[in-house]
Amino acid sequence: MKTGTTKLSKSVLRRTLKDLPDPFVVEDLIQRILLLQAVERGLEDVEAGRTVSQEEAKAMLAQRWRK
Repeated sequence: MKTGTTKLSKSVLRRTLKDLPDPFVVEDLIQRILLLQAVERGLEDVEAGRTVSQEEAKAMLAQRWRK
């Protein structure tokens, strides 16, 4: 997974910690943080216009699987 400058708010992390059972496995927390980071990165991409249509995505996948 690509890392970058995507930032998460403390309130999101607090909510994530609150949703975990007590005690919890650290790996579960790390997975949730990485998922939240990926979602934030995706939202940033949408805001910046870095998207493709569903048809473009289908064509890209079809091209990739033909190789």
